[in-house]
Amino acid sequence: MPVLRSAAAIADPPRRPYHDDPSIVGFFRDLVEPFGSTVDEQRLLDGANVSHRDLVDHLVTADGIDGPADLVVVSHALPDVHPFTAVASHLNMLLGGAAQSFCVSEQGLAAPFTALRIIASYQRAGRAGRAVLAILEQTTLPTPHPLVDTLDLTDSGVLLVLDDAGRPGGEDGPALSGVESFASPEDTAARLRELAAADPAGTLLVLGPGVQDGSVDPAGARVSRTGDTSYCTSVWLELARHWQEWRQEVATVVLCDVDPLTKEGQLAVFRSPSAPGRAG
Repeated sequence: MPVLRSAAAIADPPRRPYHDDPSIVGFFRDLVEPFGSTVDEQRLLDGANVSHRDLVDHLVTADGIDGPADLVVVSHALPDVHPFTAVASHLNMLLGGAAQSFCVSEQGLAAPFTALRIIASYQRAGRAGRAVLAILEQTTLPTPHPLVDTLDLTDSGVLLVLDDAGRPGGEDGPALSGVESFASPEDTAARLRELAAADPAGTLLVLGPGVQDGSVDPAGARVSRTGDTSYCTSVWLELARHWQEWRQEVATVVLCDVDPLTKEGQLAVFRSPSAPGRAG
């Protein structure tokens, strides 16, 4: 069972100069032109040009983020501005280089939720005592994107260190008790109501920008809404910033968002054994 031991977050880091590399532009053209799209290099010139590697390099310097790790997973919804960097391998190297490492992508905001399922499976099988999950979002794209072009998205990233509950001290943090997916916003809202009603006083609902106002009756539970400047990192930024205070205040934290493109809902539940008045 994954237990959160430490976390780091970064949002809107300093812009980087455009890296003028014809091989990167050529790669993007080869990738999109067969499907009728075109690469606009001006978008790269005007963008923040903060790569996934830049985000990882910031995150690993935070207190509590250190190696060694047994498993390193990178997840993202939007592609990297520098596609030739194996960011999971780079993060693995920064953490000692002894872990298995890979990336989860092409799933929209579901990617970090899928990554948590994978980490939980590794730990159940005894294959990862300590896992590190990176959730990355960079917004400089060479082609139009319906979210980047219509929302004020900013570059952001989160790093979560997740010990197996069986490790010494691992039981003290909030533990992942479940990850769920839903086909529609209505199904997502119904599940949120069910979770809130089970223990209103001890539950916090952390809702991303895809969960529409008024769609969820919290049944007396606390609600924290994220900002709307991120796509896949929204609820995870809040977790990284507030998890230590939350684990003292509430027994259950529910992270939930709905993908604005697919309308599919994603939900993760963390339970804190040290919270006062924890429901059984």
